[in-house]
Order: sequence, then structure tokens, then C-alpha cells
Amino acid sequence: MSTPQTPMPQAPPEWQGAPGASYHPGYTSPIPVRPTHLGHALASEWTKIRSVRSTMWTLGVFVLLVVGIGLLTGVLVGDSDDGDLGGESALALGFFGLLLGIMCIITLGVLTTASEYGTGMIRTTMTACPSRGRVLMAKAIVFFTLSFTVTLLSAGFVAMVQVSLVTQAREPSGAEWLKGTVGVSLYVALLGLISLLIGSVIRHSAGAITIMIAAVLAPLVIALFMFSSSLQGLRDALFEYSIPNQLSVFYANSLSESGPSGWDPLWIILGVTAVVFAGALFLQERRDV
Repeated sequence: MSTPQTPMPQAPPEWQGAPGASYHPGYTSPIPVRPTHLGHALASEWTKIRSVRSTMWTLGVFVLLVVGIGLLTGVLVGDSDDGDLGGESALALGFFGLLLGIMCIITLGVLTTASEYGTGMIRTTMTACPSRGRVLMAKAIVFFTLSFTVTLLSAGFVAMVQVSLVTQAREPSGAEWLKGTVGVSLYVALLGLISLLIGSVIRHSAGAITIMIAAVLAPLVIALFMFSSSLQGLRDALFEYSIPNQLSVFYANSLSESGPSGWDPLWIILGVTAVVFAGALFLQERRDV
């Protein structure tokens, strides 16, 4: 006479196990299972951007250019016999260092995304966080916050020193202080964010950096070599909307008599950033890593 066997408990339909694995209803995993969110992606991207050497070098050179050239300009103008800036405030002297410094922000923005595609690290990133939109958003937030903070500290320090050195210049108003520090820092950070997005589209560091540098310098250079009177309208548009000219607007010292003024450059680059971000997200969702 055979002994009846106790049937094995059946796994519930929602339990997904490996083929051939037994079901143990009393087992509880010691590893907590929690749903991921944007905060986890932000922590990951912050760890990556602060642990690579490119961040230290690019931001270090950026601070050196902005602060070094800014202080040198302030000392030279302040010690000169003719230290009067023609009715302009000393804040305008910060333009020169920042114009060179944006090349470093552009480079770091491109490397934040394009370098991961070059090394293949993007596959690990997407495996850990399959939501590509979340990854791109986390990279954008971390980079924008970092670049804005560094630019604001550098531009603010240079502005205070220049105003104290150039005593013969006009005292800047509160609105000029806001534009020459916070406004220009937002503009530079958004320009770097566009570089980050272009890096995710091109997926090649050298190519993306070349495109961004051309976008900064090419319109102004092309406009300088348009001598034909029939091209007057195009020449003026290229000159007025070139990035160097828009950058100078924040210092109330526009390179042209027409074109963007006040806070117009910030709204322009904000619109361009939104368009580029939408395009980068569209391509990222539809291409393999």
C-alpha cells in the first residue's frame, strides 16, 4: 500500500521564477525592493560627473580664464591714466574672460553625454535605468546646476573686484548687477546644456564640440566677411544674433545698435534649448544605444 505524498505548493500566477525553480512561500529577500525614481538617476549622474577628471580640468580652466582675465582687465583699466569707461560700468569688463570660458562649458557639456557613447558606458547606464527620458533629464539637471553655480560664483567674484578696482567707472545699478551675474550665468549654463544635448545626438565628442564652437563663432566671422551691400540684412542678422553679441547684452554693452536687448538673449536661448531637448529626447527614444 503506497503512502500518499503531500502535494507541493503551487506558485501564484504573478510569481515569476526561473524555469525549474522551486517556490518557497515563506522566503523573504533580505534586499529591499524599491521602485526607482528621478532622485536615484540624479544621484548616479552626480557621482559620475564629479568623479571624472574632465570635470575638474574643464571647470578649473574655466575659472582660471574668467577670474584671471577679469582681474587682469580690471587691474589694467584701473591703473591706467584714462580709466574712464565712457559712461559704462566696470561690469562690462567681465565679458572678455567669459567669452573664452564658455568654450570650457561647451566641452564639458558634450563630454557629459558623448563620452559615455564612446566608451560604451551608456549601455550600463541604460541597463540600470531603462527610462531614457529620465536619464537625459537627470544629466541635464545635474550639469545645468553645476555649470550655473560655478559660473555665478566666478562672474560674481570678478564683478565685485572689477567694480572696486575701476573707481572712475559708473556705479552699476541693481538691474545691471542682476544681469551681469545671474543673467549671464543662466545664459552660459543653457549654452552648455545645448552642448550636452548635441553630444547625445551626435554621440561623438570631437564632432559635437566642433559643431558647438562653430555655432558660437561662425555667425560672427561670416558676418565680418560679407562686404556686398545686397547682403546687408543677412550680415546684420548674423551679427546681432551671434552668441558673442548676445553675451555682451548682459553687460549693457551690445556690439550692435539693434537686435536683442535687455533679457532677450535669455529667452532666445531658452527657446532654442527647449527645441533641442525635444529633438534629443525623440532621437534617444528611437535609437539603439
